[in-house]
Order: sequence, then C-alpha cells, then structure tokens
Amino acid sequence: MKSFLKYTLATIVGVIIVNIIIFFIFLLFISAIAAFSEKNVDIKNNSILTIKFDGEILDRTSDNPLDNINLFSLTPKKNLGMNKILACIKNAAVDPRITGIYLDLTEIQGNFGALAFTEEIRNALAKFKESGKFIYSYSNLGYSQKSYYLATIANKIFVNPETPLLLSGMSSNISFYKETLEKLGIQAEVVKVGKFKSAVEPFISTEMSEANREQVKKYLDSSWGTITKAISASRNIPVDSINRLANHFDIYTTGQFKDWGYFDSIVYEDQMLNILKEKCDLPASRKLNQVSLTDYQKASVPVPGNEYTKEKIAVIYAQGEIGMEQSANTIGPELAKTIRKVREDNNVKAIVLRVNSPGGSALTSDIIWRETNLARQTKPLIVSMGNVAASGGYYISCAADTIVAEPTTLTGSIGIFGMFFNGEKLIKDKIGIHTNTVKTNEHSNFGGSYPLPIPISSRPLTTYERNVLQNYVNRGYETFLNRVMAGRGLSRTKLDVIAEGRVWTGEDARKIGLVDVLGGLEDAIQIAAHKAGIEKYNIAEYPVLKNPIEEFFTDLTGNVKTSMLKEELGTLYPAWEQLKNTIRNQGLLARIPYDISN
Repeated sequence: MKSFLKYTLATIVGVIIVNIIIFFIFLLFISAIAAFSEKNVDIKNNSILTIKFDGEILDRTSDNPLDNINLFSLTPKKNLGMNKILACIKNAAVDPRITGIYLDLTEIQGNFGALAFTEEIRNALAKFKESGKFIYSYSNLGYSQKSYYLATIANKIFVNPETPLLLSGMSSNISFYKETLEKLGIQAEVVKVGKFKSAVEPFISTEMSEANREQVKKYLDSSWGTITKAISASRNIPVDSINRLANHFDIYTTGQFKDWGYFDSIVYEDQMLNILKEKCDLPASRKLNQVSLTDYQKASVPVPGNEYTKEKIAVIYAQGEIGMEQSANTIGPELAKTIRKVREDNNVKAIVLRVNSPGGSALTSDIIWRETNLARQTKPLIVSMGNVAASGGYYISCAADTIVAEPTTLTGSIGIFGMFFNGEKLIKDKIGIHTNTVKTNEHSNFGGSYPLPIPISSRPLTTYERNVLQNYVNRGYETFLNRVMAGRGLSRTKLDVIAEGRVWTGEDARKIGLVDVLGGLEDAIQIAAHKAGIEKYNIAEYPVLKNPIEEFFTDLTGNVKTSMLKEELGTLYPAWEQLKNTIRNQGLLARIPYDISN
C-alpha cells in the first residue's frame, strides 16, 4: 500500500511538473510572438537612423520565435539579417524623413559578423553617403579593429576620451586535438586529395603543415591589405603608418590617435548627442528623433520606382553547413528542390544564389550543383558570396553565370576528404568492450562496428579498405574539378595550380578566375537584373520561411538545446559547433575550417 501511494504521488507530482513546463513554454511562445509582432512604425521628420550591432548578424534571420528570444532572460534577441540591414540603409538614402545615420558602435559584439559582412555593410554605407546625407560614428567603450574599419566610412568619427584604439593586424588560431584523441584511445583516419586541404589537420597533427601555413598567411595578408587600404583612403593615413602602428604595439591615448588622424573628436556620450542635435538644427532642450534598425525595417518607406510588377528576381539563401537536413542555418538536399521550383516559375526572371557556407557533404553539394546547372540554362544565375563560400560552398556556386564576392570572402578550397575515427584502444583497452564478428561475405564488416552511441569504429581501416576509400575520394575530386572547369571555363592545367584544397580571398580569387566581380548582394541583384533585361522587379526570398507556429513546435527541443549551449559557451560556441559537425559528418566531405581574429 505504501509503495502504491508513493508511486501514485510521484506520478501526480510528475504530471504537475510537466504541465508547469508546458505552461511555461506556452507563455514563452506567446511572449515571443508579441515581441516580434509586425506593427507599423511611424517615422518622424528630421530623424536619424541609429545603427547598433549588439547582436549576431546572419544572412537572413528566422521567423521562429525561439530563434529570436533569450530563453534565460525571456527577452528578445537582437539578431539582425544582412538582407534587412542592407534594405534599411538603401531605403534611408531616399527617405526624406531620414536626415542621416548614427553608427553607435558602443556595444558591438566581437562575433557580430565576419569581415566580409563588415565590408558589405561598409559598402552600403558608402552608397548611402552619395545621397548627401551624413554618417557619424561613435563608441563609448572603444572601437575594436573590425568596428573601427566600419567606422572609417563615416564622415566623422567620435570616441570616448578614455577608450584607446588597438590596431594589431590579423591572426588565425587553429587548435590541434591529435594528442587529446590519443589519450582517449581514438585515432583519426583520413583519406583526402589536395595538399592544402587542411580541415583534417587538427585531428592528425600537432602543428600546421607548411602548405596550410602558406595559404593562411596569404589570405590574412590579403584581408589585412583590404582593411589598411580602406582606412588609408577614408582617413588619408598612409598604409605604412598603419602597419608601423600595428608593428609597434602599445596602448596610445585617444588624443594621440586624434593627432594622427584616426579620430575627429573626443567626446562623452552626452556631448555626442548634442552634436547630433546641432547637425539636425535642434536646440539642446529638444529630444533627438532616433529610429533603430529594428523599428525602421517595420516602417513604411516611400521608395521611388517601387511599383508592383509580376517580374521577380529570386534571392535564394544557402547559409550554413552542407549536410542532409535543411534548416534556417544549415543546407540540405531540399535546397535543390527550392532552386528547381524557382527555375520553373515563369515570373522569376533571374536568380541570385546567396552562399555563406564552409561546405560539408560532397553528395549534397553535387545534388544542389545539378539544379544550379539546370537553372543557369534557363535564366541568369548569379552567385553572391558572403563571409565564406569555400569547398562545398564553392561547389554549389561554380555553375553560375557570374560569381560576386567581397575582397575578404574566403572561397576556393577545391578539394575533398574523408575522415573516420578509430576507437579500438578506447573500446577494447580502456572500456573493455570486445567485439566478435560473423559475416556472409569477405567485406561485410567494412569499417568495423560501432558499439558505442558515438561515431567511433571498433577497429582501424584495413589497407584494402583505405585504398577503396582513397579511390572513392579521388573520383569525387575529379568530379569536383570537372564541375569547376565546365562552370568557370578553366583549363585542367590552370585549375591544377589553384585547386588542391587551397583557400583564397575573394580579391585573389578574382585574379585567378574563380570569382568574376568584387561586391555584395546588392551588386549581384543589379547584375541579375541587367542580364535579365529588366528594370522594374520585386525581390522574392527563398526558401520560404515556415509558419512561425509550425517551426516553433517542430524545432522546439533542438532550439532550446542550442540556446542553452550558446548562453553557456558564449564566444566559444562556434568552435564547439565546428568540432561537433566534423565528428558527426564522417564520410566524404568538401569543407574548410576557419577562425580569424582581427
């Protein structure tokens, strides 16, 4: 009887707890919907568009409420979509209610966007200046190297008196796990093509290969050169002076930086707001009319020549790792169906494929390539590369009519590898699991068994198995080369020199024929319109975002887990995600790793 009561009570308590959790999730969902409801925002005359980057920047943000709310504080996240940022800046240039732009770079996050994102926003701001409106930049907590690069597009740069600027150049940090794996009794087994294909190095070595060090140094020098040239042109400071400052590392005062031409004025935040009021011809007693990016994207903006037309340019977003599942931040075979649907839509006159991917599954890449190749035969297909479009990301791009990339985009990496983990010592010697095999054919147990709930085999590859896999990788590499040769019109001789898994910046890739034009998404759209011979068109974005309620319940568990990990790991989350995906995506891969600090 006591046991019955005990289990009954436990069941009742469990049901109550589950219902409380469900109720909490329901409230969370409702609050998320309320926080992101699309209410129209009224913009006053003589307003300033205030741009802050205090959240992560993605190519395109999701409408899923769980993606846009902090599960710990129950407050809305401030993630921004590059598509919305560029649209707001473009609209603000022709909006008579907007007097200028205020770049408030005080709370900018280190991971707010990779260098190519920064460059794309900077270029959009440069076009905004052509309208004759002003851009002022300010930081109350000091400029990072990346945020200062962005700030230099402003007409004037302001800074807090006690926040020095650190210009130290760029670096790339790679961690190696070989000895860690050995201590655990795990060995990475690799088959690859391309001496520059370095994604596997952290698992089979304790230091960078000379080939990898060469390519990393090359693309760092190229990216740093882009930054210094842009700062030099905007601030009239010689490139040699910038490099001399970076080489003689020291913490100089803001006054010294002002004297050297890096800053225009040193002020506190209240003084900065008064300067903005003066610029808007407002007395100090009046409140400044500021509108945020989040609010401005909800506002109705009278854009000239934006009349309705059935003709469309489709912008298809390919964002994240290439694998077997499609989501807001991953690329799966479903993207091929999206491209096919757009190709068959007679109202779509041109396609822009926005690629921001380090690669991944070679099979999925080829499935997507097939549809891009068919699309190119039907209508103009332009690729716009974001931060990275390398390896598998380049595979799905190479069939395009025109490839557009930022100078600092990481691309190329034409190579393939396969990686498998042998845990024989861990499984047999450390854990004590012994495996017996019964088989019908000689190679029925190809690759061994997996007695643990992780992708680690109980034995190493045999010589025969390794040769079979190497031949498979070689065929995959040949297919990759043939795709690039057909799409880019390159000879095998020339491609052999620039392939081998080597990573290039967009600027260097243009010189060797892997990229056609330097620019961003807006440039790609203009090229697409020109090739399609249309002047008036609407932009249609794909894949079509799921209904927020449907996506909420479909991805509930995964989103909660991801949110918790991001909250706990902070800036370490990207490294964790990369390591997890590398271990999980065993098999034939076309991918690069990258971690650049600036």
